[in-house]
Amino acid sequence: MKNKKLNLFLAILLPIQWLLVQFISSNPAFIETYYSLGIYPYIARFSRIIFGWLPFSIGDILYILLGVLIIKSIIKIIKTRKIRLLKIISNISIIYFFFHLLWGFNYFREPLQKSLQISSTDYTTEELEVFTQQLINKVNHLQIIITHNDTLKVEIPHSKKDIYNKAENGYSKLSQEFPHFDYKSPSIKNSLISLPLTYMGFSGYLNPFTGEAQVNSLNPMVSYPVTSCHEVAHQLGYAAENEANFIGFLAAVNNEDIYFQYSGYYLTLRYALNDLYGHDKEKYKATFESINPGIIKNMRESHKFWNSYQNPFEVYFKQLFNQFLKVNKQPEGIKSYNRMVGMLINYNQQHPFLEPN
Repeated sequence: MKNKKLNLFLAILLPIQWLLVQFISSNPAFIETYYSLGIYPYIARFSRIIFGWLPFSIGDILYILLGVLIIKSIIKIIKTRKIRLLKIISNISIIYFFFHLLWGFNYFREPLQKSLQISSTDYTTEELEVFTQQLINKVNHLQIIITHNDTLKVEIPHSKKDIYNKAENGYSKLSQEFPHFDYKSPSIKNSLISLPLTYMGFSGYLNPFTGEAQVNSLNPMVSYPVTSCHEVAHQLGYAAENEANFIGFLAAVNNEDIYFQYSGYYLTLRYALNDLYGHDKEKYKATFESINPGIIKNMRESHKFWNSYQNPFEVYFKQLFNQFLKVNKQPEGIKSYNRMVGMLINYNQQHPFLEPN
């Protein structure tokens, strides 16, 4: 009887929670001040201290256990032909509560461009073409410094553990200008579910319940440093994918390690090229020809890797994640990843970090 009353109470709380989240999410300034820059940094730091020292991912284990429980519940429903709807709703209510308390409210904070005073994220095709060429010049330069030969691909010499340890350096540099990007008590780990993540097409994720940054350990190494920096940005409370991409890029290119710098500029170049291809295929072809052959080898290697894991279910996982992002105030869904290009073009105009052509 007690369990039934508790489940009923939690089930009633779910729509109340939903209404409260809708109300609070309509005031980004409130969330920015009192949650994202208020209590969240303490929650996140505490989580990283509690779980960061462990060599394995507690968050992954929680998800695996949740998956097992769901499968067992489905089997039980099939056998008994009874659905305990009240208990299901009460469990959803608990998850919904802790998701928002521990991280989820960050989806509704003020846009990063406001706090960084980026005047606009709009850009013309011409501006995109110029920016892409500047990126090519930079990546070409770094590739030559590393390999001393424009036909050799860049090989990252660091172990995954070393990359996780080095990620803090870029954020330390970045926090000197932007204190909100200060990153202490690191908690970056190989995901225990890297193979499923690869089949789903994901490079990593943040576990909102444990605060652990999970990196797909099967990722091509050339993008590993900037991917790690991207997940750290989520840990700092930047939920929007374009903002995590933007911050991850800045952290990578501000790192003292040249391989982090290459990784950051390399992956951003790929985003810019994809964008340019969508705007003007002829300009894309002309611009692509100026990329060093060694860099193209890195690109082909990454492309081959992800193609080898393509499967019929990936599109459904992407659609599910796409809807999840849209529900959480990212109307462009997965396409929001590429919005980082517009932020960087305008940021580069206000605070130049690339040499003019």
